[in-house]
Amino acid sequence: MKVLILGGGQVAGAAHRTAPGNHQVTLLPRSKLDITDAEAVREAVEAFKPHWIVNAAAYTAVDMAEDEPAAATAANDTALVHLSHAADAAGSRLLHLSTDFVFDGAAGRPYASTDAPNPLSVYGSSKLAGERHVLGFAGGTVVRTSWVYASSGRNFVLTMLRLMREKPRLTVVSDQVGSPTWATGLAGAIWSFVDDAPPAGLYHWTDLGVASWYDFAVAIQEEALERGLLQQSIPIAPIASAQYPAKARRPAYSVLDTGATRAVLKASAQHWRHNLRMMLDELRTA
Repeated sequence: MKVLILGGGQVAGAAHRTAPGNHQVTLLPRSKLDITDAEAVREAVEAFKPHWIVNAAAYTAVDMAEDEPAAATAANDTALVHLSHAADAAGSRLLHLSTDFVFDGAAGRPYASTDAPNPLSVYGSSKLAGERHVLGFAGGTVVRTSWVYASSGRNFVLTMLRLMREKPRLTVVSDQVGSPTWATGLAGAIWSFVDDAPPAGLYHWTDLGVASWYDFAVAIQEEALERGLLQQSIPIAPIASAQYPAKARRPAYSVLDTGATRAVLKASAQHWRHNLRMMLDELRTA
């Protein structure tokens, strides 16, 4: 099949790198295609005529979006109108990645794809609007995920490793809970969507298990020390979100229920700590 991957970040890179050899895959980062440009999107899709479009392009600066709502809306909302129209005209399936931030975190239990969203931030609202455009046409599939990281790019794991080398101690928020997700594991699910072709619709996919940001940071240090990526441990103290003010409100509990998705895909999910080890092994041998 012909697959067009959009985006230049962690997930787009992982999906491109792990593409099965039986597919013809093209990666278009923003430098080659601005998804906010309707005509450019139409021309690219028309020229490539993909069976699937995987959209991993997005505005992801959660706090900055509070000051730049127009930019967030253009990339996360309006751009999905362009992509949906282009996919529909070409007869392509469109798989669009979304976020746990469409929920307010008040439920206190894992969110099913059928639960009503209630975003707390500009970022979450813009992503929810984009979802609705994708789901509004017959070939649209939305995959929500959370807390994505990889061995390159900008993410929590790499930030923690840097700070653990630079600082004598750290404080990390302990009252926000979610599911860390390795980009390569998510890429495996994406290729399972392409190969297994489940019905269009709304799905959730993350690594298994849950953690607070504090739990995640402690695990990062433990696993990195074991692999020689850190030379010494430092104290890590838990703090409340109120002690770490940010412009955008975050959901306190944004764990996604992935059971329904795992039931229809051949891809196997792994516990987040297993995948953290895999990523750190990759980083160690890079």
